[in-house]
Amino acid sequence: MEVAFLIFLSSGLFLGWSLGANDAANVFGTSVGTGMVRFSTAAIVCSIFLILGAVISGAGAAHTLGKLGSVNTMAGAFMAAFSAALTVYWMTRAELPVSTSQAVVGAIIGWNLFSSSIIDSESLIKIVLTWVACPVLAGIVAIPIYKGVKLFLRVANPHLFRLDAYTRAALIFAGALGAYSLGANNIANVMGVFVDSSPFTDFEVAGLFQLTSIQQLFLVGALAISLGVFTYSKRVMMTVGKGLLPLTPLAAWVVVISHSIVLLLFSSVQLEHFLASSGLPTIPLVPVSSSQAVVGAVIGLALLQGGRGINWRVMGGISVGWVTTPIISATVCFFALFFLQNVFNQDVYQETHYALSREGVERISQEGVDIEPLRSLQGKTFTDAVAFRDALRDVVSVDAKIEKRIIERAKLTPLYVDYSKMHVFEDGWLSANQLQAIKGLSGLRFSYTWQLEEDLALISDEWALLEKTTLNKLRNKEVRSQLDAVIRTFSSHSE
Repeated sequence: MEVAFLIFLSSGLFLGWSLGANDAANVFGTSVGTGMVRFSTAAIVCSIFLILGAVISGAGAAHTLGKLGSVNTMAGAFMAAFSAALTVYWMTRAELPVSTSQAVVGAIIGWNLFSSSIIDSESLIKIVLTWVACPVLAGIVAIPIYKGVKLFLRVANPHLFRLDAYTRAALIFAGALGAYSLGANNIANVMGVFVDSSPFTDFEVAGLFQLTSIQQLFLVGALAISLGVFTYSKRVMMTVGKGLLPLTPLAAWVVVISHSIVLLLFSSVQLEHFLASSGLPTIPLVPVSSSQAVVGAVIGLALLQGGRGINWRVMGGISVGWVTTPIISATVCFFALFFLQNVFNQDVYQETHYALSREGVERISQEGVDIEPLRSLQGKTFTDAVAFRDALRDVVSVDAKIEKRIIERAKLTPLYVDYSKMHVFEDGWLSANQLQAIKGLSGLRFSYTWQLEEDLALISDEWALLEKTTLNKLRNKEVRSQLDAVIRTFSSHSE
């Protein structure tokens, strides 16, 4: 294992520790705050299920954060993770529950600004809207669940001691489920940027099961999260469990269950498939903040009781933390990248050049765009996306979607199709026809990704993206994921 990788990995471990110190409050804060579950018990259960979730299900987590910006060097990834971790740590010291995803989004934006990369405004708006919708939805979900459970208990009328035992067991079960989901969904935030450079190799454990290199990487990250749970999460747990609003054990259980439902709505591939197959609008699979979901559920229950008992001062501090977290993270990342690049001479980003080819301009004309002004840009190469975008705006005025597609057409990505590299894909993920299409292009070089995509689609319809409709959304998403994986494999940067 290279020493350089360990140095870069340290920021991911710090981010994992910060996540454990802060986000454990989301699944056990209400239980510990009400005194129904001891902190030691909560920490043990939380750590075990965090690790299980990360190792077993972590690789399946789908995040849209990558659309905001592609951090393309190890040094840049190190500083982005470190900036996010430092921000979460500061907020944890202030005893405020914040979102690791918010900190990571801020760090990516900071990297984009430093590298003159374009921020995908559509993805950013979608993510920010979920930051607003998440706590509101959690509050809405919590109210009927609370009323339903209250009605059930009134009818069942269990003995007080039995009710107490059932409540404690239910809180531990809900916390374990929440911890498993936290590990599965958030390990990618902690270790995702290090996946492509993982030094681990697959091996079998006592001949019983196999641990892949990615699972080993996620295991290391999960252990860092668990360390954060044990060493620093208690204070944030008490803020969520006691400081915001005194909760009954029943209310604490409702909060955790409501939080889990909201995370499911925004992360369930099965739900998206059901909605799409029924011809219904789908819920975007966007990583949401578990911290915001918990606080939203707590506020929902408080409003059900007329808003009495809410500590608005604590609520104000939490809200300030939500707003300032991405701003602080972006600022720290920007200046830290400058320091890393100029003091330690590290390549914190890899230049991506942009140039409009004659063929690319012709393809743009098929979308109804007047291409005559674009011809003045042919033969010119721009060293970053912002420079090309500014030059484009000087010669033509188009809407944001068309502008985005023109920029994508101009992005230079040298590719060499080497069919021998296809062994890296799991059996069955690509069909025989898809593999045959790739084999037919073996040995060819491309300057743009869209050239490879078009040639693959001409050979096999299974590589073609269909017209955008609700029913085709899932199919296109899978093909897009396959195309992106093939492009990464054949990119000259991967050689």
